[in-house]
Amino acid sequence: MYIGICGLSGSGKSSLAKFLLEKHNNYLYIDIDKIGHEINELDEVKEELVKCFGDILTDNKVDRKKLGNIVFNDKEAMTLLEDITWKHMERRIDEIIGDNPNVIFDWMLLPRVKYFNKCNLKILLDIDLNTRRERIIKRDNISLDYFNLREASSYNYNYEDFDIILHDNNYEKLLTLF
Repeated sequence: MYIGICGLSGSGKSSLAKFLLEKHNNYLYIDIDKIGHEINELDEVKEELVKCFGDILTDNKVDRKKLGNIVFNDKEAMTLLEDITWKHMERRIDEIIGDNPNVIFDWMLLPRVKYFNKCNLKILLDIDLNTRRERIIKRDNISLDYFNLREASSYNYNYEDFDIILHDNNYEKLLTLF
């Protein structure tokens, strides 16, 4: 069974995945955002990112805040970033999945990629803005302005695409599905 967990930043995707993994440890967990961070550090990807976006490195690593200031303000820049990184991310995800029949995918943008359609169960965490803002500012140590910049470029979900929509982080009700 493939499970897709979606939600805006700070909605509790990783917490839900951890909860499910504690109950069902035979699942492979894939945090696609983390794969993206790893891919950004490949030399060929860094070179292409610098070529397209300029001075975005700090200590020879992609500075996500510098890059974010560019792509969160410009949809074309975001599309360019996706064009550069996605092919590498997809290849890495396929390698990780291998023949594993039980996978939990965690990613805000999951509905935009092929893995979403492969999910047998699609869960959306639709958590209120204030809760998410508080979590993100604390977790990522960012300013309110930077949070608002990120939030302005967030994904809009089609609720009809999901099997389950949670408006709180009470995950116990999901246990009846497994």
